[in-house]
Amino acid sequence: MAGKNPFKMRIRKYSKNHYPGSGNLLSFPWVFSKIFSSEAYDVLRNTNFRWYMLGRFLLQLGLQIQTVAVGWQVYELSKDPLALGLVGLAEVIPAVGSALFAGYIVDRSDRRTILTFAQSLSVLLLAYLGCLTYMNPNPATHVKLIYCGIFVGGIARAFFATSAFAFFGQIIRRPQYVRASAWNSTLWQTASLLGPACAGFLYAALGPDRVYRVGAILALASLICILRIPKQGKILEEVKSPLLENLFQGVRFVLGHRLIFSAISLDLIGVLFGGAIALLPIFASDILKVGPQGLGILRAAPAIGAGIMVVVFSHYPPKKRAGNLFIFSMIGFGLCMLAFGFSKSFYFSVFILAMSGALDSVSVVVRSAILQLSTPDSMRGRVSAVNSIFISSSNELGAFESGVAAKLFGVIPSVILGACITMSFAFASLRIFPALRKLDISKLE
Repeated sequence: MAGKNPFKMRIRKYSKNHYPGSGNLLSFPWVFSKIFSSEAYDVLRNTNFRWYMLGRFLLQLGLQIQTVAVGWQVYELSKDPLALGLVGLAEVIPAVGSALFAGYIVDRSDRRTILTFAQSLSVLLLAYLGCLTYMNPNPATHVKLIYCGIFVGGIARAFFATSAFAFFGQIIRRPQYVRASAWNSTLWQTASLLGPACAGFLYAALGPDRVYRVGAILALASLICILRIPKQGKILEEVKSPLLENLFQGVRFVLGHRLIFSAISLDLIGVLFGGAIALLPIFASDILKVGPQGLGILRAAPAIGAGIMVVVFSHYPPKKRAGNLFIFSMIGFGLCMLAFGFSKSFYFSVFILAMSGALDSVSVVVRSAILQLSTPDSMRGRVSAVNSIFISSSNELGAFESGVAAKLFGVIPSVILGACITMSFAFASLRIFPALRKLDISKLE
């Protein structure tokens, strides 16, 4: 035994007896293979899914940079909270107006083609905003031209939301939907964390025109990532049913599916009334007085909590009692926004926003799992279009509501009122939506 370590000898003997064929427990390749062979990481072996996640991450990073820059720039030019609300309205009108048609096209076309079309529009929009800022028209004209660009962005978002959801279902196996949704949300939240923080500091250091250029480069890189994924082909062949009937099939499916309808309805109320994201430029400028750098941190704060939560879900996905978890997370989200409305401390505000992001991510993961597991492949585009109208567009409609409420009642009272509405509806949903309250995701798989 001279010259040999007794501890290492015991480890080698243990690994030989309990893990035959594994080699040595002290061997790092074996350790890492055990870690990454778990179910949580199994979906990451899918090369197409890795490209998909990276593409969505880069695009979300670029769009978050755009959102922060537009919000600060519009408020700086107008000094009017209603002008911030109109940014959301300029995007939600084309997004809602084109969503059903986008879903119809996605279900009858190659989904990767539609996805890359939407990403190309995002690249052009960011380039347009950069050129517009460089030209520096008078403030009133500048704000109007920003609204025009955001209007085109709403069309791009409608096609992106429907095609990305449908394409996800083509590249992921059904048993992996919940974990893949969690991983996808992890990178999405990471981009939501990094994008605003970077945008705030870049805006202060370089000015808005260069910030938009950075966003355009990121969106272009996202397009290249998606192009690396092979085309998956069409799911639904051409049919001879009337156009209007096809357009509204997704609406009828969602309204007739109690579980999907209840999940979307609850999330809609939370996003529409509970959020205060659109008003953060006012909080950063006039209430907390932390400038564009502080705005970036405030915008990034929800993603910190959400990122932590979705990493937990990727290892321990919510299955049993997922419905109760969904509902009580919305109640907690409302409480967080109530506390944020009363806060006068920058650091406490960041903490509260991080908590709200963690609770909001619960609803995102559960709702995504319900949609993916309950929607037929042939209807993914149209169902995603309805989801986009109810949820994605409600972000912008909620921004408009926040701007109007802030104009009528004041910034802080509008946040408090929205939080109270969110909590009231979440409590009521315990009785209104029994199917959601009793949800067990494992029974859907």
